[in-house]
Amino acid sequence: MEHIDVEKVQPLLNKYKNKQVYLHLETTNGAYASHFDNKGVNVGAYIRNARIQYSQAKLIGVGANGSFRAGLKTENGWVFAEGLTDWELYDGKKLLLAGHDPEGRLMVALQISETPFE
Repeated sequence: MEHIDVEKVQPLLNKYKNKQVYLHLETTNGAYASHFDNKGVNVGAYIRNARIQYSQAKLIGVGANGSFRAGLKTENGWVFAEGLTDWELYDGKKLLLAGHDPEGRLMVALQISETPFE
């Protein structure tokens, strides 16, 4: 994976505009939360193969740590993923945006594809 470069990733997000696409969105701190003096609470969200269509995509930097927020405007609202740090285009057509903590652990993933995810 490469660190997010808006000039590279924004055109890829725009490529899927106004098309029916499949979305995978996942957030987690999983067992990582238990390492914070047992004061952490495990949280997460998981959506796979949700079909959406978006008319606008925005990718903006949000943190001093180099993280980004991706927003997809749908007919009825927005889908957001924040804390994104890296990206990859795989199979030539599936876009993966991911956020990793300083130790390399996955914290958030946003994937977009014109075909369902396995």
